[in-house]
Amino acid sequence: MGFDRIFNLLENAPQAVETWPPYDIERSDENTYRVTIAVAGFSDDDLDISHEPNLLIVSGERKKQDEVEYLHRGLPVRPFTRRFELADHMTVTGASLSNGLLTIDLVRQVPEEMKPRRITIAKQDGARKAGQVEKPKQAA
Repeated sequence: MGFDRIFNLLENAPQAVETWPPYDIERSDENTYRVTIAVAGFSDDDLDISHEPNLLIVSGERKKQDEVEYLHRGLPVRPFTRRFELADHMTVTGASLSNGLLTIDLVRQVPEEMKPRRITIAKQDGARKAGQVEKPKQAA
């Protein structure tokens, strides 16, 4: 499994069903990603982020409605849920809301026992060749 799978899974999140709110996905380095979602009009209290194995769910619903009479209301503030399928071993490291953009930082942390490792080949002396089995020495 390559690291590009993570990007492909994030990028291929269900888009045909829901296109709002818009979002960007950035890859900072081999194991670090950032999802930025445009959530103008929502406060941090209106947003919820949950992380399940291989799934990031972001939802928003305005809890308080303005007591304003709008002549034109062009900013959508309808409830939403965005689901992002994540690759194995992805964890959320932080989230912030600034200037109408919700930013979620992700990192891939593969456990040491699952990382590829190099196996060294033992050197053998001239008497033994690969594949030979030594016979036990007999007591004198």
